[in-house]
Amino acid sequence: MMKKLIALVLMVAAVGFGSTSYAEDKPAEAAAPAAAAPAAAAPAAAAVAAPAAAPAAAATPAPVPNKGDTAWMIVATAFVILMSIPGLALFYGGLVRSKNMLSVLMQVFVIFSLISVLWAVYGYSIAFNEGNAFFGNLDKLFLKGITPDSVAATFSKGVVIPEFIYVAFQGAFAAITVALVVGSFAERIKFSAVLLFSVLWFTFSYLPIAHMVWFWAGPDGYVSAEAADKLNLTAGWLFQKGAIDFAGGTVVHIDAAMAGIVGAFMVGKRVGYGKDSMAPHSLTMTMIGASLLWFGWFGFNAGSALEANGGAALAFVNTWLATAIAALSWMSVEWMAKGKPSMLGGASGAVAGLVAITPACGYVGVGGALVIGLLAGVICLWGVNGLKSLLGADDSLDVFGVHGVGGILGSILTGVFAAPSLGGTGVYDYVANKVGDYDMTAQLISQLWAVGTAVVWSGVVAFICYKLVDMFVGLRVAEDEEREGLDIASHGESAYHY
Repeated sequence: MMKKLIALVLMVAAVGFGSTSYAEDKPAEAAAPAAAAPAAAAPAAAAVAAPAAAPAAAATPAPVPNKGDTAWMIVATAFVILMSIPGLALFYGGLVRSKNMLSVLMQVFVIFSLISVLWAVYGYSIAFNEGNAFFGNLDKLFLKGITPDSVAATFSKGVVIPEFIYVAFQGAFAAITVALVVGSFAERIKFSAVLLFSVLWFTFSYLPIAHMVWFWAGPDGYVSAEAADKLNLTAGWLFQKGAIDFAGGTVVHIDAAMAGIVGAFMVGKRVGYGKDSMAPHSLTMTMIGASLLWFGWFGFNAGSALEANGGAALAFVNTWLATAIAALSWMSVEWMAKGKPSMLGGASGAVAGLVAITPACGYVGVGGALVIGLLAGVICLWGVNGLKSLLGADDSLDVFGVHGVGGILGSILTGVFAAPSLGGTGVYDYVANKVGDYDMTAQLISQLWAVGTAVVWSGVVAFICYKLVDMFVGLRVAEDEEREGLDIASHGESAYHY
């Protein structure tokens, strides 16, 4: 088991770190200084990278939030919360056996509550405050200093939103990321182990990766090449390397998937795995959950523009179409291979499309979104069948096959289809105040750095966290409790009464 786990981490690490590119090798539009054009650059309407507070120009009045942008971000945040509860809870709950339905609902619901509190206590301060390239600082513990008048930067100079709604939006991202992990070890883990692991992994994996990818100083200070060089040094490590991630391909999906697959190996296979029937008990619930995920994902992706503008509209349309074609491609391949199309295949394909388009949705054109969705349906189908068999892990609800494979695919293809020559938006140069020249090779190298970092960081941190949890509370329930079902054994109640 451990040999397979180590082999998996090394294999993907080789892909992600195959390049030795450094910041000065990136194209002019990358997020860090470039030798050819030292002007700073960041997306025009791109990744969720806004800082905690927007700098105000000395000679002009401080910017005031626009009511339309504020209203949109409140709605988008509520959409993201809907993705977790009830969307993800029902999607996962329908996929397990009936004796474990309540346990999965409980895990997702309580993780959402737990991470929401931790986000306000210290998570936001560490992820979205200036510190070093890997961690922020603790100046905003318990959201200290944030008031209704505090603002956060967007991706347009002079445009801000209330910081409180930015806090909530990012907190909803953190909560669903941690909740995604439970699908890999569903039906056999202790509830206490889930909670302790969630605290540890959120603190030492999610927060630093979010900081590395998404933290920067905001656009207003990018007024000259010299100012850009200084500001870039305050950004997260992967932001400095030019990685782009509109809404969480690395921060959310690869991050959670690596924690999940490591957990699947370390918790071990379910009793009777490969012998007993472990078919989903309610595909009706799964379909409802998938539909709520698709609905809520519009807030997840379009909300990541941080403004009610054309960038948000592009992300919305790409999320709609990539998901639709991924559902069709998964279903069609399954139909050809097995002779019948399944509801599970359609729902799984839709989620695969949502995952793959997430890092790309604000950067690529409609054509790129359709290609990404089409490939996601096919490749993630292989991920939950062929790759899963190769790995030999009991990833109960195929977290790695969908979120890991889809997240890696989408993150890499973002570097391809963001190219203006392929209908993408390119990457905005805030010093020149225009879209920069696009170097696809350099951007792909930056994307591989992000993928490799997320794989290795999350995988190693998850391994250590599981070891600590096993040492203190144990990972797995007793065999008789697993056979009885976690609803009764762990919570003393049942989802259904026959």
